[in-house]
Amino acid sequence: MDFSAQLDDLQQRAAQAKQAAQAAVTESREQLHQRIDQAKVEVDQAAKDAQQDASAAAASARTKWAQMKADAAAKMDDLQARIDKRNDQIDANVAADDAAWAEDDAAAAIDYASWTVDNARLAVLDAIDARVSADELANKADA
Repeated sequence: MDFSAQLDDLQQRAAQAKQAAQAAVTESREQLHQRIDQAKVEVDQAAKDAQQDASAAAASARTKWAQMKADAAAKMDDLQARIDKRNDQIDANVAADDAAWAEDDAAAAIDYASWTVDNARLAVLDAIDARVSADELANKADA
């Protein structure tokens, strides 16, 4: 399994998310909405992929990770519903409260991503250790 390539991909996606956030701060609302729409498309695709992973996964560890992805997709659906609701609201106080919720959601998502990366690191190291151990045992058995 090529964990390095997967971690490189994760690092690249994190960098792209950072760049998108930095660029979004200076964009018009229309540009920001286009950026949000594109992100929704990408999240929806990831959710579909996660659902496919969940249905295809037979091993319990793979199922657990697929379920975590599906749970994240459900959270994104909830976030999408709030985005849609916010776009319909006019009251400034409600909009300010909604902005605070959105900021809290973003902070929680970043915290969750950080936790997920830490757990991915542990899982990768454990997988590498398990492979090394299996190879050592196979070599001893062959000797």
